[in-house]
Amino acid sequence: MQVRIETDNHVEGHEKLIEHVEGVIRDAVDHHKERVTHVEAHLGDVNGSAKSGAADMRCMLEARVAGLKNMAVTHQAESLHLAIEGAADKLTKALDSALGKEMDRQRRHPGTGELSADATRAEDEEEAPPSPP
Repeated sequence: MQVRIETDNHVEGHEKLIEHVEGVIRDAVDHHKERVTHVEAHLGDVNGSAKSGAADMRCMLEARVAGLKNMAVTHQAESLHLAIEGAADKLTKALDSALGKEMDRQRRHPGTGELSADATRAEDEEEAPPSPP
């Protein structure tokens, strides 16, 4: 999985920050690492460096997932660390939801809307000879 990190001109992208972001992202997608091919992190200061205020740091994560549309999450917080952690939590939940729904669809019998186990049981019942009276 590739991780790409971009910062705006108000956030200094030093090596420690990059290592931290990569670690948080890898932990967040670890459960689905075989499906996630690429994650981009965009870090920024919403108000600019001259101003400070509540929830002025932003982290946007965009994940590319094999077989699904790209998904993006954003979190704003008082510090960059909290914004990164919040966005990573949201990404984990979004991946769990999207990939869980996909697994549910795959388990359904094609074209019937029935679960494959139910469809198999129905086919077995149809093929069984009638019971003698």
